[in-house]
Amino acid sequence: MALLGFEKDTLLDLTVNFIPLAIIAFFVGAFAIFPAFGFDPVFSTIQFLLMIGMFAALAVLTYYAGRAVENAEKGTEQE
Repeated sequence: MALLGFEKDTLLDLTVNFIPLAIIAFFVGAFAIFPAFGFDPVFSTIQFLLMIGMFAALAVLTYYAGRAVENAEKGTEQE
């Protein structure tokens, strides 16, 4: 079974990064719906850029880590 091009074992290895991605997504949604600190265009923009930037960076890192794990597993199978 391959999901997003990753095998089941690789997806289990990447769950370490899926949980923080879900937490960041939750807080982006929560602060968008319920602005706990009020809405100031400058500070709210900075807040969302930081959260979304960290989400994007972690998503890219997770993808490339998954590719590295897949390639390492294929390399050990051939030997």
